[in-house]
Amino acid sequence: MNSRPSSVENVPVPKTWDAKLARRLVTPLVDTFVTPNHLTTLRLLIGLAGALCLARGGFAWTNAGALLIVLSNFVDHTDGELARISGKSSRIGHFYDLACDALVTVLLFVGMGLGMGVVHGGERAVPGVVLGGLAGVAVAAIFFLRMRIEDMEGKAGTKQASLAGFETEDVLYLLPLVTLFGIVTPFVVAASIGAPLFALWVIVDFRRALRRMVVPAAEPSSMQVSP
Repeated sequence: MNSRPSSVENVPVPKTWDAKLARRLVTPLVDTFVTPNHLTTLRLLIGLAGALCLARGGFAWTNAGALLIVLSNFVDHTDGELARISGKSSRIGHFYDLACDALVTVLLFVGMGLGMGVVHGGERAVPGVVLGGLAGVAVAAIFFLRMRIEDMEGKAGTKQASLAGFETEDVLYLLPLVTLFGIVTPFVVAASIGAPLFALWVIVDFRRALRRMVVPAAEPSSMQVSP
């Protein structure tokens, strides 16, 4: 007797809307050759295509790129849902997923920076790719530090804030509005400031996590009574 349907039903239902939809779409793939890593690779390829479109610049290319990034962001939920309901999760797959997340996000900002050209502020001209790269490097640092925090404290240590079925990362679903209304430049400029600031906050959080690991290890020795 095949017990797969009951095992799928026993997996907790995701809280966010995109993850719920992803669960419905990947459930038929449970007993197929498709693995979570296949879906992660698909997410990566779509994200790379989106970043390349954004780098081309122009109204049509940037909007096409934004739509591809949104699709890539959604597909990112499918690999995790398939891993959960099929029992095909692995540590390597988890790190592969994180690496693809970081790479797509970094290239997203770099691509937008390339596509927008040069930013003129007063007497200074700053290449957009520099601003996009700054935001991208900050995002890469955030991904790395969050991964380290997760290693130390589990997924609860990196749990994102959620509201009405949406998480913080779901802000990427609004990217087509940025390209449609032609506000790519202010968006990248804001990201080049906001992402490094958020990275500093994550650094502080990482240091707190390190201290939480050190304190329990030191407590037994402090409780010893000398003869």
